[in-house]
Amino acid sequence: MLKIIVVLLMYFISIVGFAQTSKTLDTKSDKESNYQINVIINNVTSDNGKVYFALYDSKNNFNNKKVLKVALAEIKNGKVNVTFSQLNPGTYAVTCFHDSNNNGKMDFQTNGMPIEDYGVSNNVMSYGPPQFDDAKFELTNKDLTFEIKL
Repeated sequence: MLKIIVVLLMYFISIVGFAQTSKTLDTKSDKESNYQINVIINNVTSDNGKVYFALYDSKNNFNNKKVLKVALAEIKNGKVNVTFSQLNPGTYAVTCFHDSNNNGKMDFQTNGMPIEDYGVSNNVMSYGPPQFDDAKFELTNKDLTFEIKL
């Protein structure tokens, strides 16, 4: 159980590290396309703070916390909408968390359990850190829009 908590803590610390930029930051610019992924959250518990997002493009990068793009969004009436643009067709996964106290990081209880809400693409939540195989989706020849539930 402690190992799961430590892995979960490391996972969210890595998201926060990449989420310290404002808006969307491209970390790969050698291949750009015109496809985009729109992510919507309709159930943020309060308008306090921001929601941080991380986009991954492979299982290896997901497991090694190598983020393709990050974004952060203001919350309005419990809703958030971000767009990751200039993407190539491929396999992706999105993670996010609600930084409700606006301190730039995900907060945890003393036992390692998250205090702030988080979510992943496909809305698959299980004990322990999110897994790429559960969160992955395909971007093919058209833009995608989906909802993440926190």
